[in-house]
Amino acid sequence: MPAVAVNAEVATFWRYIDSSLERLAAVVAAMDEAELSWRPPAHEANSLHVLATHTFGNAEENLVGLLGAEEVRRDRDAEFATGSGNGRALEARWRSLRPRIERALAGLDGAELERPHAHPRRGAVTGREVLLVVARHAAEHLGQAELTRDLLRQAQSSGSSAPAST
Repeated sequence: MPAVAVNAEVATFWRYIDSSLERLAAVVAAMDEAELSWRPPAHEANSLHVLATHTFGNAEENLVGLLGAEEVRRDRDAEFATGSGNGRALEARWRSLRPRIERALAGLDGAELERPHAHPRRGAVTGREVLLVVARHAAEHLGQAELTRDLLRQAQSSGSSAPAST
């Protein structure tokens, strides 16, 4: 969190959100397009590309858009489409998003945490609830991404319908 942050509660939430998003970026960073597009053999399982794109989109919409009052254009449904590009592109997305989130959170105070915000899918939520939702969401999808990575590695080592490792 930047040195200008004054609210300890916001800094605590950010520490956990940042940790999850940083780890997610690390999971995908070295992967190629085929690895990122691989989906586990389970109904409606998501690829690593989808998990990273969606999780970063959620953080941007909620933290930069709702709490930071910056205009954010997000197509949530498009995040679930098969994407292209490698892990370096996803990591770069995180690297450019992180300072924007830090700026958005830097000025929040206790009153802002209590103020209701009009969430596009959840209705009115307080700033504190926004932070909680993002922390929970990022941790859930990080866990899914780590499991998907592990399943991909297993499939690669057994030679079953997985892209070759780069």
